[in-house]
Amino acid sequence: MKRGKKIGLGIAIGLIALLLIAPLLATLINWNFAKPWIAKRVADATGRSFAINGDLLFTWKKPTTPLDDWRRPFPWPHLRAHKLVLGNPDWASTGPTMASMPQVDFTLNPFSLFSKTVSVSKLVLTEPDLNLEMGKEGQNNWDFKKSETPSEWQLDLRNLIITRGTVRLVDPVKKADITTRIDTLDDGSLTWKIKGKLNDDPVSGSGKAGALLALRGHDVKYPVEAELKAGETVVTAKGTLTDPQHLSALDIHLKIIGASMAQLFPLSGLVLPETPKFSTEGRVVGTIAPDNVHLRYENFKGIVGSSDIGGTLEYLRRQPRPLLRGKVTSNALYLQDLGTLVGGDADQERRKRTDAPKQPPDKVLPVAPFRTERWDKIDAQVEFTGNKIVRSESLPIDNLHTNIGLQNGVLILSPLNFGVAGGRFTTDLTIDGKAKAAKAKMKITARGLKLNQLFPAVQQMKASIGQVHGDAQLSATGNSLAALAGSANGELKAFISQGTVSKFILEAMGLNIGSIVVTKLFGDRQVQLNCMASDFGVKDGLMHVRTFVVDTDAAFINITGDVSLAKEEMGLTIYPESKGVRMLSLRSPLYVRGTFKHPDAGIDKGVVAAKAGAAIALGTVASPLAALLALINPGPNEESPCASLLAEARKKPAAPPPGKTVSAE
Repeated sequence: MKRGKKIGLGIAIGLIALLLIAPLLATLINWNFAKPWIAKRVADATGRSFAINGDLLFTWKKPTTPLDDWRRPFPWPHLRAHKLVLGNPDWASTGPTMASMPQVDFTLNPFSLFSKTVSVSKLVLTEPDLNLEMGKEGQNNWDFKKSETPSEWQLDLRNLIITRGTVRLVDPVKKADITTRIDTLDDGSLTWKIKGKLNDDPVSGSGKAGALLALRGHDVKYPVEAELKAGETVVTAKGTLTDPQHLSALDIHLKIIGASMAQLFPLSGLVLPETPKFSTEGRVVGTIAPDNVHLRYENFKGIVGSSDIGGTLEYLRRQPRPLLRGKVTSNALYLQDLGTLVGGDADQERRKRTDAPKQPPDKVLPVAPFRTERWDKIDAQVEFTGNKIVRSESLPIDNLHTNIGLQNGVLILSPLNFGVAGGRFTTDLTIDGKAKAAKAKMKITARGLKLNQLFPAVQQMKASIGQVHGDAQLSATGNSLAALAGSANGELKAFISQGTVSKFILEAMGLNIGSIVVTKLFGDRQVQLNCMASDFGVKDGLMHVRTFVVDTDAAFINITGDVSLAKEEMGLTIYPESKGVRMLSLRSPLYVRGTFKHPDAGIDKGVVAAKAGAAIALGTVASPLAALLALINPGPNEESPCASLLAEARKKPAAPPPGKTVSAE
């Protein structure tokens, strides 16, 4: 054999021997010598302390991924590390350790290393303990420092198995401390259970997901189902994720039951109003990606208190704030549920809540504070329609429509439309929640409110004809409806240009006893209403009557006094003056006193007693006919002031900027 052939054969035999001996030598080497080198590389990559406090073992295993080429006979390296510890940042309150794992196993594809890819066919984490924490300034402990120069190496993780894992999430801002137990079943599917507290409410739940091996599939529909209970809120979800590695598609049936929609804020970040007990059910579809979060709660239906709701809402993550938009409709909106939305008396469930503000028993205006600290967390563009308002017969409200806007901490309801007594009641309301005390501006327009529908419970008003028109502009500061009303400044004006009104009502206001008796015996009739004009000045929550008159062919009525929105007290006096001679008249000023909660209306008993006393005195010294003279009201002889009053009432009201006052005179 020639010398060259002998050398070549020797090299070949040496390489084969090396290939056969190297794997054996690799298993005999004590790999613990590599622990400091590995710890240094991990610490440099994460900016955290890292250590392998147990043994680092090396073995060879048959590849779990089937191969049909020349690589099939070769075993793959398998590494097992014991007692791994990854440190926390300095600011963390959960202790010095972010993650600890008693044992980590992974099998490495050696051939992928030639293409600078670390391909792990299966990563098994045994009893991992992970602490995830949010800081008070918005930082978190799972964001590691990134290298200034991107690495040429890539990680290819094919399968992940977690055995009896524990993940704790701590967020002091949301008052969250939640622990999740995770395990992998024999079929590869993942189960979890959680327990802890969120916003001081107990949290519990459980769920199941598909095999973690499916995380690598781009077209795989990854099944997910879960139930979460936080306080009195229960969220149930069941559906699929498509391309779950990147969460690029979501299709889930979502059902939510809770005591108030406002309690969803800690779970979702959505700013929603206080409501009675509610439930909704619908389909959530959309995409979730680092640069594209777009979710739709499609065609949901539900109940809020006694009212039905339905519609579609969209959530878009954008800068500087996410956006919630959509349409919500109620076909039967109960008025008591609408009162709760603005902070009124809640239902029995809400009154049981210990964190709910208590409404004083002697107050009508809601004292529940606005949650203005949440308003700058999200923007909103939501259209709400209440097609039918279910209420008592004494309230003439028909329907409701509003556009709800939330922009950089400013709440805008424009327009806020009510159908009232056959007409429209339109409000433009803006509340700026960025200041310590919210600043509000309100413009109100009432058009075409029909007299015969304004007081549907009063039988004598049903035949009345005429329409009420009004305008108001108000400004105020405060963090509740009661506080805004108590600091309001501006003007309110209303007028009726013509119509008719019940003669019985006018006679009753003037205590014309004879006419009342005749009306009861022979029926009522309508009298001509020449005009009604009212003008209120508002200063620091005190409504002062500048003008309030009612002029008819039968009587002239003048109203004076004040209404305190701050104290919720009334002090109005009504002076009826009959036109023409009225027999058997005990005409006396009427008063409206008391509080909004307990109003008191009546007559000036002193004036009535004086007139009755005069009649008795005359009856004792003269003929019985003379006694009637004290009860005769000749009435005023002045001309109607309607033209000037209506001209003044039609002037547009004005209001100063929020926090400023002007004279109410």
